[in-house]
Amino acid sequence: MRLLIAEDDALLRAGLELLLRGEGFDVVGSWDNAEDLLAAFEPGGADGAVLDVRMPPTFTNEGLRAALELRERVPEFPVLVLSAYVEDRYASRLLASGAQGVGYLLKERVGNVGEFVDGLRRVLAGGTVMDPEVIAQLFSRRSTQDPIRSLTPREFEVLGLVAEGLGNAAIAEAISVSETAVSKHIGNIFAKLGLAPSDSGHRRVLATLAYLRS
Repeated sequence: MRLLIAEDDALLRAGLELLLRGEGFDVVGSWDNAEDLLAAFEPGGADGAVLDVRMPPTFTNEGLRAALELRERVPEFPVLVLSAYVEDRYASRLLASGAQGVGYLLKERVGNVGEFVDGLRRVLAGGTVMDPEVIAQLFSRRSTQDPIRSLTPREFEVLGLVAEGLGNAAIAEAISVSETAVSKHIGNIFAKLGLAPSDSGHRRVLATLAYLRS
């Protein structure tokens, strides 16, 4: 898979290139700012991009805006955005760009190579991957009257794993229960939140986040 990288921290950028190449990816372009990435981008020239949210010149949301522009040029172009902090408003804007091939992770996740690469592969395959810290913040901001508060601790745990983009089998393995039990938990979750269940991972994530943002 051919990847583009935009990250202003030279050390992290070099580390990402080395890591991704070591995992079998082909890094076809790497820049320290979003403008140069966009100038060099050609449809069909890459299969996805990994971008930092904050880059020169303003260090606000250059990477996010670049990710959105890439998806305007090529609908559903896979993008994984990295951030040093939880900024759920950026995650919401990225999700609003479409249902497939989007990811938002904290940079600290890169340190867990297995999880980071797995998340990137899911994004490249058209899935949606959200950092659990973003999900936790969204949950914590809901009022006590919201249906989200009616979830049991186990349902809350399952919903967090769903929001990370995991399928039923992976969730079952993570919490040591059967897939049947996971399906039941997910059914209960969507019933309590007033959302229709779906077998599609990214649809489940988007439905959950859409409700939490409402």
